[in-house]
Amino acid sequence: QVQLVESGGGLVQAEGSLRLSCVASGRTFSINRVGWFRQAPGKEREFVAFIIWKGSITSYADSVKGRFTISQDNAKNTLYLQMNNLKPEDTAVYYCAAGSKLGLTTARRDYDYWGQGTQVTVSS
Repeated sequence: QVQLVESGGGLVQAEGSLRLSCVASGRTFSINRVGWFRQAPGKEREFVAFIIWKGSITSYADSVKGRFTISQDNAKNTLYLQMNNLKPEDTAVYYCAAGSKLGLTTARRDYDYWGQGTQVTVSS
């Protein structure tokens, strides 16, 4: 099993910045890919970004390209999401996720482990 714990959410004004963190523990050697998803009220959980675990390949949703940056500190088993120029439509619960399956996939079903989520609220 892999445990994921997010932190860093909060309330920010539009055009502001936040950095989310996610610490992984447990059987981290089984992880192939880690990412962030988000879920706004009344909407489906959607892909935001992923990075290959202990690698460099990344992928972003079109809605966050150029504003969000995903990164990791392998020594600390920690994943980050730097969010700049935030917009009210970025308001959501953000979830850290990890997948064992090989491949560059953004599908929710390909992520085996999930954190509890952290709320991000962007005011206009």
